[in-house]
Amino acid sequence: MTQELTDKTWDVIIVGTGIGGGTAGRALAEAGLNTLFVEKGPAGHRAERTPLSHDIFLPEARRLRGFWPGQMVERKNGQDNRFFGPLGAGVGGSSVFYAATLERPEPHDLDDLPGHPHPTGGWPLSYDDFAPYLSRAEQLYMVSGEPHCAGQTLRPPPALAPGDARIIERLRQRGLHPYHLHAAIARLPGCRDCTGHKCPRACKMDGRSAGVEPALSTGKAALLDNCEVTRIATDGARITHLEARRGGESLRLRARHYLLAGGAFGSPRLCLASACNQAPNGIANSSGLVGRGLMFHLNELFAVWPGLTDPTPTKAIGLRDLYHARGQRLGMVQAMGITASYGEIAYYLEALIARTVLRRLPLAGKLSRIPAALATKLLGSAKIFVGLLEDLPYDENRVLPPVPGSDDVAFSYTLHDELLARRHLFRREISRAFRGQRRLLLSRSPDLNHGHPSGTMRFGQDPSASVLNPQGRTHDLPNLWCADAGFMPTSMGVNPSLTIAAQALRVADAIKEAPDAP
Repeated sequence: MTQELTDKTWDVIIVGTGIGGGTAGRALAEAGLNTLFVEKGPAGHRAERTPLSHDIFLPEARRLRGFWPGQMVERKNGQDNRFFGPLGAGVGGSSVFYAATLERPEPHDLDDLPGHPHPTGGWPLSYDDFAPYLSRAEQLYMVSGEPHCAGQTLRPPPALAPGDARIIERLRQRGLHPYHLHAAIARLPGCRDCTGHKCPRACKMDGRSAGVEPALSTGKAALLDNCEVTRIATDGARITHLEARRGGESLRLRARHYLLAGGAFGSPRLCLASACNQAPNGIANSSGLVGRGLMFHLNELFAVWPGLTDPTPTKAIGLRDLYHARGQRLGMVQAMGITASYGEIAYYLEALIARTVLRRLPLAGKLSRIPAALATKLLGSAKIFVGLLEDLPYDENRVLPPVPGSDDVAFSYTLHDELLARRHLFRREISRAFRGQRRLLLSRSPDLNHGHPSGTMRFGQDPSASVLNPQGRTHDLPNLWCADAGFMPTSMGVNPSLTIAAQALRVADAIKEAPDAP
């Protein structure tokens, strides 16, 4: 089978199978283009319900479960930390573990508007340009929830749990506008939501269930799993082939067009690792910006007691009133779909400890147990919320070139004063919004959301100030494209998945219309 796939010249080869790669691949295959997905991790067992876990340490054990095998190596404000991040490496990428929250950006996330100035002057395309693709992505991912903008058509959400209904009622009494959060879950009979772990059915819509699997069903797509692309080869004018390894075998893969969709970490790492005589700074890197402009969101976790105990936690409440407050860009607030149980608090504390000097202590893993037990008694049936604070692009924040033979993902990041000032305001606004309800801010120090990296292959009109053009094609090479969170010039104040899917559909349309590279 491998020989058959390597002997063929494909219309498009896609590196990565997450939201971007899966969505683009489906659109291309359904349009009749011969499409090959190349995925570093395994296809996995379709019926598994594996949760994303920090307590699996052996690379092979992580790989078998669809986790990224290496650690994240973070240099933040000059301090080095190593930890296992929330990254996937299997069909569907990280999205098979995600919480399936697909929220639209606000117009001011993309546009420079009166009263809402954009920090970059605006994206190269307007919100109105994206709106049709956002709608297509919502339909493709079966998004349900309460519409909050004109022309938005969503599937009806399930009924609110009593605790959620009480929180929403109290927020409305304060003049705020909470709504039923937008979720990419088909809610088949017996649905268990599957936020935070793999869904054993095509119920949670992710890069696998909404992208790769429908693409494969067309007969126009194929999949090479457990296959790592190690180098992008160029003759200086175009991409000629990909070099890859699978099961100890070296492969060459050829296509008319190549689409990078390895995420905001993976795509720039591959480009930088492919430096050669024709591209000494890395593939598609004449601007020097590949890997730079790295952004996340800052998580602001807090607990709210509704005064009622719901039988199961639900990820149902969204709030946008704090998105742009007191002239500052902040972000949306949403329920996390978890209650303050011992296990969840311990998991969160363990992840925090793993990113501090305390990780070096012999019993570091047990440090979380006593505070977690105390927190469980204190919080009881509280619901956990998170505020997503928008991050802004700084070129010094960057993904570092990979070390040959290592799966560790290294990056350098500085928390700038303006971000810390906005965080301080965000915390005040959250406390003000939930005044009258028993609440507790849980994030004591700035907490980067490592599951939301973006900005490292940004698109724009100017080849000297961006890596991609507005259609998602690299400025440097006419048959190399990118469709993952790396394209984003700013991180926005919402979860990035829906915008990634919309851009992937745009890129697929552009590839369908593109002539063969010379």
